[in-house]
Amino acid sequence: MDRRDFIRISAITGATATLDCCGQPERQLIRFIPEEDLVPGVATWKPGVCTLCSAGCGLSVRVMPGEAEVVRKREVGLIQMGLAKKLEGNPAHPVNRGKLCPRGQAGVQSLYHPDRFRTPLKLNGPRGSGNFVQIDWSEALEILTAQLAALRKGDEASSLTFLTRPMRDQRGVLIERFLQAFGAPPAVTFELFDDAVLRRANALSFGHAQLPTFDLGRVNYLLSFGSDFLGTWNSPVAQAIGYGKMRQGRPGRRGKFVQVESRMSLTGASADEWIPCRIGHEGALALGFAHELITRFPAAKTLAAGRLIAGWSEGLPDYQPANVEKLTSVPSSTITRLAGEIADNPPALALVSGAPLAGTNALYNALSVNALNALMSLLKPAGEPGVLEFTPNAPLAAEFLPKSGAAGCLAALEALVQEILLDQPRAPKVVLLYGANPVFSTPAKSQVRAALEKVHFVASFDSFLDETSLLADLILPDHSPLESWVEGIPESGASVETVSLAPPAVHPLHDTRAMPDVLLDVAHRLGGELATALPWKTFDEMLKSAYTPLLKTSGSIAANSEDDFWEKMQAQGGWWSQADPDPPPRRGAPRGRAKGVAPEARPAFHAPLSLAIPEFDGSESEFP
Repeated sequence: MDRRDFIRISAITGATATLDCCGQPERQLIRFIPEEDLVPGVATWKPGVCTLCSAGCGLSVRVMPGEAEVVRKREVGLIQMGLAKKLEGNPAHPVNRGKLCPRGQAGVQSLYHPDRFRTPLKLNGPRGSGNFVQIDWSEALEILTAQLAALRKGDEASSLTFLTRPMRDQRGVLIERFLQAFGAPPAVTFELFDDAVLRRANALSFGHAQLPTFDLGRVNYLLSFGSDFLGTWNSPVAQAIGYGKMRQGRPGRRGKFVQVESRMSLTGASADEWIPCRIGHEGALALGFAHELITRFPAAKTLAAGRLIAGWSEGLPDYQPANVEKLTSVPSSTITRLAGEIADNPPALALVSGAPLAGTNALYNALSVNALNALMSLLKPAGEPGVLEFTPNAPLAAEFLPKSGAAGCLAALEALVQEILLDQPRAPKVVLLYGANPVFSTPAKSQVRAALEKVHFVASFDSFLDETSLLADLILPDHSPLESWVEGIPESGASVETVSLAPPAVHPLHDTRAMPDVLLDVAHRLGGELATALPWKTFDEMLKSAYTPLLKTSGSIAANSEDDFWEKMQAQGGWWSQADPDPPPRRGAPRGRAKGVAPEARPAFHAPLSLAIPEFDGSESEFP
C-alpha cells in the first residue's frame, strides 16, 4: 500500500465512523436543567474534610460554575453546575493550619474519576465475574431490605456482619447503632497498617490507647526509630509543620534529627544523621541510650513507664553500649555520643512506627521507646510543657462518641474468615462492605476471598470496583466526599479538642447516595427497634443532634442559638475548643488542650518485657 492509498482509506474510515455516531440517537447526550443558581466566572470557597488518610485535615474547596457529564435517573447528560476545581488547606483548622499534602491536593480527582460507580448495580452472573446490571434505587433498597428482613424473621440477626475501614466519626457511630438495634455483633474493622501495637503500648505506658501528638516545633533533639513521620504515618501534615518549625522556625536554634532504620526512607533522607540498625532490635538501641542517661540521672530508675522493661529499676545492666553493639550493629561509641547529645539538648523526643512494630519484638520495641521518652521528659526544665501529648476527645454525649481506639484489626478479620469457612453456628450470612479491601491487602493464605464467596449475600457501599466489592451481589455506591456530609474527630495531630465538619461542597454528579442515608432509609423500612434507635430521616439531622450541644462548651464558635451555632460550624469547617488552636506554649494546660505525658504516670499492669530473638515465618535462608 502506497502513501496515497493509505490517506484515502483513513479518510473514508474516519468519515464513516463520524456519520455512524451522528445517526445513532442513543449516543446523544441530554442537557439537564441546572439544579442551582450560578454566577458565571465567580468562584466560591467552601469548607471540606480530607478523607484520604486518617489525619482528617480541614479543606477549603474552590467551586466554580462549569459543565459536567452527570447521571440523572439512569440517563447520562450534561448540566451546568458548581464544580470543585481546587483543594487547599483550611487555615483555621487545628490539624493542618492551612497546609495540605500532595495526596490531599489530588483528592479532587476522586470526584471526577471515570471508574466511579454511577448507579446501583446488581450481579447478573457468577459471583466475582464482574457482570453487573444497572438498577434504580428503589429496587436496590428493596433487595437489601428483603435480605435483612429475612435474617430477622429467621431469628438470625446475629448473622449480619459489617466489614469497614476504621472510622472516628458519626458514620461509625451510626453503623454501630444500626447493628446493635438489629441484634448483630459490632462491626469488624480492617486496615493493614493499623498501628495496633503502638496503641497498646501507649495504653500500657501512658494510659492512652491512641496515637500520640508531637509538639515538634519545640523539640531540640529528635530521634526516630523507623518512623516515616514526614511521609504517610499518623498525621503527616501536622508533623511536617512542626518539623519545619523545629528546623527553620526558631532563629538561632536548629533541632537535630537522627533517624534509626534498616533501610532509607523518605523521612530518613531528611535526617542529619542516619543510623542503620539490625531490624527487630530497635528497642535494644533505645534502651542503650536509656542506660547511658540513667547513669547520669539515677532517679529515672523509679519511672513508672520503665517498670514495663525488665532490668529498668537496676539501671539496665544488660544494655551497656558494648552489649547493644553486638545486638544492633550500632557502634558503642555512637551510642555513647548520641546519648550525650540527648542529655545536652532538651527537650528531646523519640518516635517509633513502621518496621520496628511489625515483628517479633513489636511491643517490646514500642514500650522501650516509650520508656525512653518518659526518661527524656525528666531532662526538660521544670514546669515546661511536654513535647509528647495526646489529643483530647471532644466533649460529646456518650451515645455520639466514636468507639474508643477504633482501629483496624487483622485478628478480628481472621476470626471472621474462620467462622465462615468452618460453618460455625453464627457464621455471617449477610456481609455489608464499606471502605475496606481485605481481598487485596491480605495474603492469599488468609482466604478472605474464599470466605466471602461462601457468604449467602454480600452488599457493598463502595464507590469503585475493587477486589473485595467485585464479590458483591449488590452495589449501593456512596457519594464522593465532596458530595457528602463529612466529619470526624481527629485521633492525633491537634493540641485541642477538635471536631471536623463540612456539608456537601457540590451536588452529586451521578445517581449515588450517601451510605448513612441508605442505612437510615433501610432502618425505617424495617421498623421496630431499628426505627426507634435511628430516629433521624437524614444523616445531617443526626450530625446536628450530635454536635449542636457543643454550643454549651466554650470554644471557637460564639452563637446565640442552636441553629446559629450549626450554621457557623458548617461555615468554619468544624469546632475546636480554642479560637486560636496554636497559641504560644504556657505552663499548665487549660481545659480542652492536650496535656503532655507525665513521667510519673502509672502504667497498666504488664509483665516486664525482654528482647527476644526475632523469628521469621519460614526459613531464614529466604530472607536477606
